[in-house]
Amino acid sequence: MTRRKTKKVKVGRIAIGGDSPISVQSMTNTDTRDVKSTIQQVLELENAGCDIVRIAIFDESCINTIREIKKETGIPLVADIHFDYRLALASIDNGIDKLRINPGNIGGHDAVKQVVDAAKEKNIPIRIGVNAGSLSSDILNRFGNTPTGMVESALEHVAILEKLGYDNIVVSLKASDVVKTIEAYRLISQRVDYPLHLGVTEAGTAFSGTIKSSVGIGALLAQGIGDTLRVSLTASPVEEVRVGREILKALGLKTSGVEIISCPTCGRCNIDLFNVAEKLQDELKDIEHPLKVAVMGCVVNGPGEAREADIGIAGGKGRVALFKKGKIIGTIPEEKALETLLSEIREMVGK
Repeated sequence: MTRRKTKKVKVGRIAIGGDSPISVQSMTNTDTRDVKSTIQQVLELENAGCDIVRIAIFDESCINTIREIKKETGIPLVADIHFDYRLALASIDNGIDKLRINPGNIGGHDAVKQVVDAAKEKNIPIRIGVNAGSLSSDILNRFGNTPTGMVESALEHVAILEKLGYDNIVVSLKASDVVKTIEAYRLISQRVDYPLHLGVTEAGTAFSGTIKSSVGIGALLAQGIGDTLRVSLTASPVEEVRVGREILKALGLKTSGVEIISCPTCGRCNIDLFNVAEKLQDELKDIEHPLKVAVMGCVVNGPGEAREADIGIAGGKGRVALFKKGKIIGTIPEEKALETLLSEIREMVGK
């Protein structure tokens, strides 16, 4: 697929937009004032493959946490700020890599100029984040709660920054409605060349939210729209990262990590496929080496239908076939299948 051409911005060591890989973000759900637990969660997200982490900066007591996190981790940090420009200035002073603010609601012209001047000096990008649930009364009166209204709201905020000579901008337009989200991003992609941060906001639980996010984010990425993403789930932030990475892998936009190919099962299935596949996914979740692993329920579906897999197993009665690139290399007892497959995989990836 051809990706939309966008301006490139830097968030710490991570580039967003241009020809940069699509990055996966998440947000801590700890109390930012609790330095220890926040650092622990940031480290967990970093280990899960998160590229950028956002933290809520809701009062002055959160500010010191930024500097402490920066000491303990290497991941770029984004300060999520509403209404108070002074928190943005303090975040910049304490080493934040990016701001998530809407310039129209952090103070008057002088306040916004102070933030812009400080961001310019440190080359810190600003993400303008528009949510369908928080559009201004003026926008609602003129356009209603529509994709067009979301776009016009974003453009108003963009204009404030551009008038101050600032273009180090990222834009997001999120709704809990998948169709509205897709249309809003499609429209904004025709109006600006700033990188776009994708997401379906308030998407729901790990189950329903994963489906809504995969449909919404996936549909946009398949059209070449989007430069970075966050999957918003009522679940662990680590789960958000895992889902985001899987969306990218499904579209061929990320080649690192293990991709598991498993059949939907049928009456021919001769092994406990659900249990094996789940355990395998859990054991391999931290491997970055690009690898396709197949877990097939019978020899009808594997190895033939999974010949693109680097390695895999296919169930039989009491024994399973072990195969590589569609070629059977041996059979093993069913109770040894997972252990043997994991051993072969670790040898292949050097772990």
